[in-house]
Amino acid sequence: MSTAAEASVANALAAARKRLQAAGIADPLLDARLLIAEVVGFSLTDFVMKPDRAVTPEESARIAAMIERRANGEPVHRILGHREFHGLDLLLSKETLEPRPDTEVLVDTLLPALKKAVSAKGGARILDMGTGTGAICLALLKECPEATGIGSDISADALETAARNAARNDLGARFDAIRSDWFEKISGRFDIIVSNPPYIRTDIVATLDQEVRIHDPMAALDGGQDGLAPYRLIAADAGRFLVENGIVGVEIGFDQRLDVSAIFASYGFSLLDAVKDYGGNDRVLTFRR
Repeated sequence: MSTAAEASVANALAAARKRLQAAGIADPLLDARLLIAEVVGFSLTDFVMKPDRAVTPEESARIAAMIERRANGEPVHRILGHREFHGLDLLLSKETLEPRPDTEVLVDTLLPALKKAVSAKGGARILDMGTGTGAICLALLKECPEATGIGSDISADALETAARNAARNDLGARFDAIRSDWFEKISGRFDIIVSNPPYIRTDIVATLDQEVRIHDPMAALDGGQDGLAPYRLIAADAGRFLVENGIVGVEIGFDQRLDVSAIFASYGFSLLDAVKDYGGNDRVLTFRR
């Protein structure tokens, strides 16, 4: 029989940290805290304020199961089933890419243009292609109450997740999820067309870190033989779907700035802005035609 002292949050945390450390997890303490917090309803400060909080047998079992999944290399946010992005809490699913902090740079780069469009005419439309969880479009809508948006994707699973994310963040009335292979089913014109497309070369995908390779959907990673196929498709058609002076914003791989700029230039677009991510790598390009 376990004593109350054994079944405290502090004890659970110590045991979980030790297990993850043994498994070679890079940040065992943080990951243990995130997983335990989910089960016992803690904020990260609660670990300092309430370490003696008792853990029930049911909670212990849930914690143990989650810690084992993490020890086996499954990413924390996949286990949790949701992740924070730009102030939104977003559900993840099998066919959605886990939104990364670097993608917030894309949101922040486009916000001034979106707000400018809204102040000029009272509203604005966004098209987020390959929307996944809906992260980019929903973050823009949250910051700009007068805007409306469409998230398009070829994955029904992703679109269902994006729609659920819109609803849980009170953005459902201004967001539509549309199943479309790039521009195929899209109509109308947009102030902002945005995409974080698959941009990894097919031959590189197999060499990616296990957490990405195994747990992120392949369709959201593989950008074809040279990693540039989606940019060609977007650049070729975007002009037909943009309002006058509309903007295209894309996330890119760290070594793709020149190639992607050249692709857009060949379709009559000029580069407005090239923005680096938190690691100092080229990450976001914006264009106007």
